[in-house]
Amino acid sequence: MVAALDRRYPPTWAEEWDRVGLVLGEPETRVRRVACVVDVVPETVAEALAAGADMIVAHHPLLLRGVSSVAATTYKGRIVHRLIKADVALYVAHTNADVADPGVSDALAARFGLTGLRPLHPPRPGSPAAGPGRGIGRIGELPTPLTLAELTRHAAAVLPVTAWGVRAAGDPGRMVRTLAVSGGSGDSFLAEATAAGVDAFLTADLRHHPAGEHLAAGGPALLDAAHWATERPWLDDLAAHLRDELGVETTVSDLDTDPWTVHAAAPRPDDKEPRP
Repeated sequence: MVAALDRRYPPTWAEEWDRVGLVLGEPETRVRRVACVVDVVPETVAEALAAGADMIVAHHPLLLRGVSSVAATTYKGRIVHRLIKADVALYVAHTNADVADPGVSDALAARFGLTGLRPLHPPRPGSPAAGPGRGIGRIGELPTPLTLAELTRHAAAVLPVTAWGVRAAGDPGRMVRTLAVSGGSGDSFLAEATAAGVDAFLTADLRHHPAGEHLAAGGPALLDAAHWATERPWLDDLAAHLRDELGVETTVSDLDTDPWTVHAAAPRPDDKEPRP
């Protein structure tokens, strides 16, 4: 199982700061059922154990930064202990899955029916991840042009539901034909979206000042969705690959692990109740 995952998402494709690959478990252990999750948290671990999973494949690393202890008195230590006691392995595919083709942003692009896909941020020449179709984010064309307001409503309908929803920046009436998408935090790719000449860019975790300066410079319209919602679609592709290519049973977690749980819009002047 580990060898097969490494072939599809080679650890050498990950960013230098990233921590991917096998985190817990014996490489030789037979795996019959895999739980696919975005985040390794107590709730998704409980789901995996209840489903009888032998392995969890996660997008976000559990141990991204160095730790000096995994004692059961710590948050992450309790997760590690629970997995080890249950004999459940943990594997992470993070930025190596982002850059893969197909990868995280391909699954996101599919939610919008984008065609003519190409990478938003290709790997640097000579890097291990360099290759046709690979790179962070995807650029494509919508099946039907939409105004920014229409696209924002459409995004909220086709992406997994979160309290955060989808917000947009730019002229609501702007027509959008070409769309760039990038699963996860994407404001470091604003310049690439502008250089690509797209009409809009959908990602997560956009910040006030970079977004405002981007728009002031004439960049494409922006759509900001919940981080979890932009990466959850990839789990379906991952699970299908594991079933079809390796013959294992899979489960996909729909547990919303986005930390934001309440959303309220300000009422219009003529409204007595806040907008949903």
